[in-house]
Amino acid sequence: MTGYVLRIILFAIIGAMIYFGVRRIYRDWKGQFKEVDKQRHKRDLQERQRPDVVTLKRDKDGKFRPPEDVDD
Repeated sequence: MTGYVLRIILFAIIGAMIYFGVRRIYRDWKGQFKEVDKQRHKRDLQERQRPDVVTLKRDKDGKFRPPEDVDD
């Protein structure tokens, strides 16, 4: 009887260690991906401010063109 209880406790401890380990890894990765997304967004905003970047708009036919060439 004691052997069964010890096995159950052992499996419960191992299961908890795996659960909390996976949970921590997931949270760490999630935070890292958020940081990468913030850096990418910041870089994109800085690139938009450059004078040689042209903002395109979608025309009626679906093609992207400079705003002065778009037919409204």
